[in-house]
Amino acid sequence: MDHNPDDDRQVADERRSLLGLAAMALIVGAATGCVGAIFRLLLAHADRLRDAMIAWAHGHAIWGFLTVVGACGVATLVAAWMVRQFSPHASGSGIPHVEAVLREEIPPAPFRLVPVKFFGGILAIGSGLALGREGPTVQMGAGIAVFAARVCRLCWADSRVLLAAGAGAGLATAFNAPIAGLVFVLEELVQKFEHRVAVAALAALATAIPVARLLLGDAPDFQVAPLSYPSAESAPLFLALGGIAGLLAVAYNRTLLATIAFRDRFGGLPIELRAGLIGASVGMLAWFAPGLVGGGDQITQRALTGHESVGILGGAFLIRFGLGALSYAAGTPGACSHPCSCWEPSLGCCSGRLAVLHSRRSLSSRKHLLWWAWPLSSPALCARR
Repeated sequence: MDHNPDDDRQVADERRSLLGLAAMALIVGAATGCVGAIFRLLLAHADRLRDAMIAWAHGHAIWGFLTVVGACGVATLVAAWMVRQFSPHASGSGIPHVEAVLREEIPPAPFRLVPVKFFGGILAIGSGLALGREGPTVQMGAGIAVFAARVCRLCWADSRVLLAAGAGAGLATAFNAPIAGLVFVLEELVQKFEHRVAVAALAALATAIPVARLLLGDAPDFQVAPLSYPSAESAPLFLALGGIAGLLAVAYNRTLLATIAFRDRFGGLPIELRAGLIGASVGMLAWFAPGLVGGGDQITQRALTGHESVGILGGAFLIRFGLGALSYAAGTPGACSHPCSCWEPSLGCCSGRLAVLHSRRSLSSRKHLLWWAWPLSSPALCARR
C-alpha cells in the first residue's frame, strides 16, 4: 500500500487542533468552576439573608409581612426586567437554549447573557422561587465557552466542542459531580459519543471541579448515613418506586406547561408585573413556611436523614410540586428540575416508611428507597426544562 504524506499531515493537524481545544477547555473549565462556585456561595448567602429578614419581620406584625412580600416581589420583578431588557435567552433554565445552539437552530447569545443569568438567578432564587442553580450554571458555562471561542476566532466546529465542554463543566460545578457532567454532555447535549467532545469535556471537568472545591470545600452536598445492602426481596419495591417517580415526572412536566400556558393568558400584563406577582405570592408562603421556599436543599437533607413524619413530607411534596411550576412561570433565570431533587427524597422516604410499616422489617429498606428515589425521575425531566 502506498503511503500518502497528506494523510499524515491531516492526522497531525487534527491532533494539534484537539490539543489546542483541550488547552482552551482547561481554561474554560477553570473559569466556569470559579463563576459557578461564587454563584453557589451567593445563593447560600441569599438564603440566609432571606431567613434572617423573615425572622426579623415576624417581630413587626403587618409591616413585617408587607416587607417580606414586597421584597420577594421586587426581587423577582427586577430579575424579570433584567432578562427582558438585556438578554431574553437568560429566561428559565437555559439548557434548551444551549441545546438549540448546538443543533445550529439559533446563534449563540452575546456574552451579556452570563451576568444577566448570574445576578438575575441570585435575585430570583434568593427571593424564594423554587428554582435550581444547575440550569443557570450550565448556560453560564456555555456562555463563557462561546466568549473564549470568539476571542480566539475558532471555527464553528471547534466552538461547538468548546461550548459543550463548558456546559458540562457548569453542570458538574452545580452538583459537585464530574462524572455527571461528562454524561450530561454526551447523552443530553450531543446525544452521541464524539471523541473531540469527550476529550474537551474531560479537560474542562479536570479544572472546573478543583477550582470549585477550592472555594466551596470538598464535603459532599448532602450527608447520608451508611446503607446496608438491600435484599433481593425488596427489588419489586424499587421497580415500583421507579415507575411512580417516572409518572410523577411526566405529571410535573405537564404541570409546568399548563402553568406557563395559564400565565400567557395574561399577555396584556407586563412580564415584570407577572413575575412580581408570583414573587409576592412566594413571599406570602415564605412568611408562614420559610423552609418550603427557595432551592430546597434543607428539605432534601431532612428527608435524607428521615427526621420528618410522613404527613409533613407529603405536605411538603405537594406544596413544592406546585411551587416549582409557579416559580418557573415567572420567566426569571432558574432551573425547573432542581425542585424535584427536593420532592424525590420525600417520595422515597414516604414510600420506604409505608413499606416498613407494611412488612415490619428493618429501617434499611426505607433508607434505600429514599436514596434511590432522588435520581430516578431526573432523567424523565431532561426532555423538558
